[in-house]
Amino acid sequence: MELPRRHHDLLVAVASFGLGLLVYRLGLDLVVGGRDGATPTGARVAVLAVACAGQVFRRSAPVVALVVVSAATLVDLYLDLSMPVVVVCVDVLFTAALHGPRRLHRVLVGAVAALTVGIAVVVAVLGDWRLSFYTGLQVFSLLVVPVWWATNVRRHREGAEQMARIVELDRRAAVAAERTRMARDLHDVVAGHLAAIAIQSEAVLSLRDGDPGTSRAVLRAVRENSVRALAEMRMMIDVLRADDPVDEPVAVRLVDVGRLVESARAGGLDVALREADVTGLPTAVDVAAYRIVQEALTNAVKHASGAWASVALERQVRRLVVVVRTEWRGASGDGSGTGLAGMAERAHAVGGRCSAGREGGEWVVRAELPL
Repeated sequence: MELPRRHHDLLVAVASFGLGLLVYRLGLDLVVGGRDGATPTGARVAVLAVACAGQVFRRSAPVVALVVVSAATLVDLYLDLSMPVVVVCVDVLFTAALHGPRRLHRVLVGAVAALTVGIAVVVAVLGDWRLSFYTGLQVFSLLVVPVWWATNVRRHREGAEQMARIVELDRRAAVAAERTRMARDLHDVVAGHLAAIAIQSEAVLSLRDGDPGTSRAVLRAVRENSVRALAEMRMMIDVLRADDPVDEPVAVRLVDVGRLVESARAGGLDVALREADVTGLPTAVDVAAYRIVQEALTNAVKHASGAWASVALERQVRRLVVVVRTEWRGASGDGSGTGLAGMAERAHAVGGRCSAGREGGEWVVRAELPL
């Protein structure tokens, strides 16, 4: 079990103090100066205790920890610098540079660099340049190295965190795209087949003494739409249950556009079809074109029942052109616009474009899909 931050820092401070007492006891404490007995051990222990007290706040309040430990280190330096205090100072420098705020990190980098150069220059001016070189190396190892090390660790950690954020954003984008695709496919099934079933069923119910052949034709269209809707829903459920990602199931092809026309005719729409050679189309373009025609005819049956419509397919060298024209009967105002957005999304997904709007006395849906 991981300890809380405050308890962890307290444990580190207690361990540093205990090890420091052992070092003082063994007489292995001095870094600079000589042991002349002028400084009592009790004074050194007191300075170490102050430094360890500041070490308790090394992550919760790094500025306070730096001030307290720096003051204790200066006093210890006056008394001849000792190893336990140096260890505490290095630990606080490293932790503050690693976990402290960005502003504190920048200040520490500049401060230790300036202090190292300043001490080396002062020693060179007041003493021997050889001594300044060795003094600079010592100060560099005690002050610059921990801050430099913490800076490298901090950069790697921030890079890893940034990469994790990018991965999370990519995951969310992928989930959003998958939800959009699923919503579009569900709309195609519901709006395309079930809406046709509802309209055709209403047409049958409205017949009183009509032609039995007409009733049978409409009921046949209802059954066909029901079967196809169930088949497409079953394929979508199989995709959702799959453990590994799979390609979108292909349950529809543009060569079956005649079925859409017959279903629209059964719903009361007078539809003319001008076909083209649509064999061998790219799968994505094939499905997108089929869904666009399906949505356009479904909207025509819902909003312009009894009107005329035409479906024209034209296969050019580099693109497939789909045009669905419907007699304009006036806007009903009960549409949500989801179907129009779905057609545009499907065309855009394959690198094409789709537009829908009124042109004179017609409502025209035009899609251009690259091959």
